[in-house]
Amino acid sequence: METPPVHAYPDHWEADVVLRDGGTARIRPITEDDAERLVSFYEQVSDESKYYRFFAPYPRLSAKDVHRFTHHDQVDRVGLAVTVGGEFIATVRYDRIDDRGRPASTPADEAEVAFLVQDAHQGRGIASALLEHIAAVARERGIRRFAAEVLPANTKMIKVFRDAGYTQKRSFEDGSVRLTLDLEPTAESLAVQRGREQRAEARSVQRLLAPGSVAVVGTGRAPGGVGRTVLRNLLGAGFTGRMYAVNHAFEEDRTEIDGVPAVRSVARIGEPVDLAVLAVPAERVPDVVADCGEHGVRGLVVLSAGYAESGPEGRERQRALVRQARSYGMRIIGPNAFGIINTADAVRLNASLAPEPPERGRIGLFTQSGAIGIALLSGLYRRGAGLSSFVSAGNRADVSGNDILQYWYEDPDTDVALLYLESIGNPRKFTRLARRTAAVKPVVVVKGARHSGSAPPGHAVPVTRIPDATVSALMRQAGVIRVDTVTELVDAGLLLACQPLPAGPRVAILGNSESLGLLTYDACLTEGLRPLRPRDLTTAATPADFRAALADALSDDACDAVVVTAIPHVGETGPPAPTDGGALGTALREATARTASKPVAVVHVEIDGLPEALSPPATPGPSGSAAGPGDGAAPAGAVPRIPAYPAAERAVRALGEAVRYAQWRREAGRPGKVPEAIDDAIDQGAAAALIERLLGDGADPRGMRLTPADAHELLALYGIPVRSTRPAPDADSAAVAAARLGYPVALKTTAPHLRHRADLGGVRLDLADEAQLRLAYRELTEALGGPDELKPVVQAMVPRGVDTVVRAAIDAAAGAVLSFGLAGAPSELLGDLAHRLVPATDRDVADLIRSIRTAPLLFGWRGSAPVDTPALEELLLRVSRLVDDHPEIVSVTLEPVVVAAQGLSVLDASVRLAPPPARDDLGPRRLPSY
Repeated sequence: METPPVHAYPDHWEADVVLRDGGTARIRPITEDDAERLVSFYEQVSDESKYYRFFAPYPRLSAKDVHRFTHHDQVDRVGLAVTVGGEFIATVRYDRIDDRGRPASTPADEAEVAFLVQDAHQGRGIASALLEHIAAVARERGIRRFAAEVLPANTKMIKVFRDAGYTQKRSFEDGSVRLTLDLEPTAESLAVQRGREQRAEARSVQRLLAPGSVAVVGTGRAPGGVGRTVLRNLLGAGFTGRMYAVNHAFEEDRTEIDGVPAVRSVARIGEPVDLAVLAVPAERVPDVVADCGEHGVRGLVVLSAGYAESGPEGRERQRALVRQARSYGMRIIGPNAFGIINTADAVRLNASLAPEPPERGRIGLFTQSGAIGIALLSGLYRRGAGLSSFVSAGNRADVSGNDILQYWYEDPDTDVALLYLESIGNPRKFTRLARRTAAVKPVVVVKGARHSGSAPPGHAVPVTRIPDATVSALMRQAGVIRVDTVTELVDAGLLLACQPLPAGPRVAILGNSESLGLLTYDACLTEGLRPLRPRDLTTAATPADFRAALADALSDDACDAVVVTAIPHVGETGPPAPTDGGALGTALREATARTASKPVAVVHVEIDGLPEALSPPATPGPSGSAAGPGDGAAPAGAVPRIPAYPAAERAVRALGEAVRYAQWRREAGRPGKVPEAIDDAIDQGAAAALIERLLGDGADPRGMRLTPADAHELLALYGIPVRSTRPAPDADSAAVAAARLGYPVALKTTAPHLRHRADLGGVRLDLADEAQLRLAYRELTEALGGPDELKPVVQAMVPRGVDTVVRAAIDAAAGAVLSFGLAGAPSELLGDLAHRLVPATDRDVADLIRSIRTAPLLFGWRGSAPVDTPALEELLLRVSRLVDDHPEIVSVTLEPVVVAAQGLSVLDASVRLAPPPARDDLGPRRLPSY
């Protein structure tokens, strides 16, 4: 009998996951060293759960059972455990079986699966998470189906299988329910997985932002210091829960500080603690985390510095912090964080160092920088804007912008999401979450460290190679409003938070300064808006004049938005009264209150009191009662708020972003599709077989470039024919090739340094006969080098058109990206390329073609004939489908693609293959590990 092969421990199966209640747990393979943990775990399972697992009373595990359940070959027999604090709380196991249900090995592709969850942890979504992970493991090991025998009374387990979204069959045999699950992911299973992910991650953030009790660890005995400041801010905000001051240096007889109970450790708090804010030196943090974990603290805000931002040693300290916290089921904001704020009346949490706490409002704010957080909070405070929540994540070793987006997506108190990001740990997931969130509320992002080429200190993330302009284009495809500065972030946030979305780009301009109106008019044209002729009310206009003019504009069907411009009143009665700003603000708010269906922005020059009058103190109603952006009306009883700007350019830029976002949102309601027609001439199976053969068993992880023949064969399987070329090592061979292809022909070099370089004479076109061909051959070789260097080829001429380039590439950070531009100088010299994420829809590719600056050349510029853009769109869809179907394809370049009035021709193509990368956005749910 052969000894089964020994397989290395599959550490890539280890994962931290967020459970349904927002807590975390670790999933890992069960090993031989887990015997005691398994026995202890089983002793804490109820008799009923044991009965459901073994279909009979089974009070304890025998030595043989323990050996069987802890010894696995990691191929035909696999066991996974869920752990918290190092102890098992659930297990799952599969055993490969044949078609008769007997133990088997490959190539058998079915396995029997069984779960066991401790009763105290049932209802937390553990079995569902385990099913995702054990299914991924099974697919990796060649198993395609799971079979499970479940007692009819075990309704919880039946529901886990039923709700997973996999294709399944059910039957009733011998008193039990037999379930068979096809493990191939489906659209439904992916939707189920992502829905569970969203609810779990949102709940984990909600536990941090709405704690029932907070302990500030590191509260100083004397006024001042970080911990004491946080405690003071908690008290100042009127936190509705319980507070505790913790410091191991407190005297034994000290019982309170600033009226808050004082203790020497979290363990001495006699009640549950939901959130701990850590303001202690980095070297003391591990002891504090252990103290918190043992006491059942649910989450941590780590203000302490000295982690990844300080170098390699600090990075290891940061990783150890995350591992330690997650082992206790806790999530972390930080380290090196600035803190968190929740202004909801039921919470009133200010666990931050913010010197000016914000008012309650409808804006959510996330930053990765404490300094930028201070600036943004200050700017919003000065302009009268309120926040729903604020998170400054510091090094964001655990909780990131993705988690916050999950929370804001369904948070009824947040209408607009503002994010300052210096790095994006999982760009594919960020784009997916941002697209979903942007469909219901605006997401505005400013990104720092755009051009450094590396992540900021403390941020361990994949480094993208694509230009920042590409990142911006991909964000906009997802509906994200990308701005360049924190000032623009606040400007856009203010308009979106308190004004409805515009129905179109037409802008009415009115005010008491003709010059300021003209500046606004020019700014509108720069932003691609359609301004109407400015209405000059003259410098003598009164607040009543402004009110009437604004009311007229709001009721005019010819405009979609209004910009009001104002300078200090100039009249015959002398200088303006100090209250003129207040009177004007009141008049404008009265006009918008009557007709609040269009956005209004005010541009003013040195009018004291006007911004304050336009933004009176917020009085939001109960959660969820406020109208969202674009609803066209303020909440019942609320005072309308109008954003004010000190410059026309700033107001119009914010309005332009609102117009583009509103257009995206309208189109998002009519999502694009991939036409069924492109399925014609696609042979996905044959392409997969070809790719497998070309890569072989010992594929170079760096990848390989296909030969022209192989590349053309692969592309043809997706309905992308490439015009053939014939080698021309000498003039006679060129003449023979041309005779077979038929005149006219093109003669061109294929030397890498001369490819597509018609400007250097490496391409000769429209050669009508053999004499012209031989002359061109002689001139080519005399000017540029011998045939061995130039590698000339002959190709049949194609109909004249516009030369374009189509590319698709896999970026380590951004994922698969489809790119388009005009070939030659426009794309290479001017960088005029547009980009979209793969998979692309018909709407995406239509927009892609029209997004480049030189797009008019495709649509009949200066009387030229328009080219066949539908054929170009179909080609883009086929390329998108090719790279989406086959992750082994890491790059495709079609250049040039000559698009004529009827049809197109692909004249050259290159394809690179590599072993498929891991897809962190498609596998089972897991928290990132940096």
